Amino acid sequence: LFKDEVRELGASLGIPHRALWRHPFPGPGLAVRVPGALTEEKLAITREADAIFIGELRRSGWYERVWQAYAALLPVKTVGVKGDERSYEQAVSLRAVVSEDAMTADWVELPYEVLRSASNKILNSVKGINRVLYDISTKPPASIEWE
Repeated sequence: LFKDEVRELGASLGIPHRALWRHPFPGPGLAVRVPGALTEEKLAITREADAIFIGELRRSGWYERVWQAYAALLPVKTVGVKGDERSYEQAVSLRAVVSEDAMTADWVELPYEVLRSASNKILNSVKGINRVLYDISTKPPASIEWE
């Protein structure tokens, strides 16, 4: 069955809408969204940034308009300023794509307000992040996930 057929079948079986419309999660697990050396701290940062991004997509009505969206923690540190001091923390990349079958995908042109709100919330509440990027790569040549 294709995804739309699975959703139709699931609805007829009474599966809750929120479960039926959930975005795909990578089979290999969250580690594919944390390239490089893996630690519990990096996983926690990724989960927190992802929850904020997904929350903003839901709040704005964009969640069900995209095939898949997530935050990935990049294996780079960047210079920034927090308060009156320099910070040397990590960057997170937000990604939202549309697809029919996951064999090809295009990035979603999210409204600036959604990106701005997600970025501000991540930067102001996720310890260890001082830069937020938005991935505008198509598949191919990029894949949907980072690893």
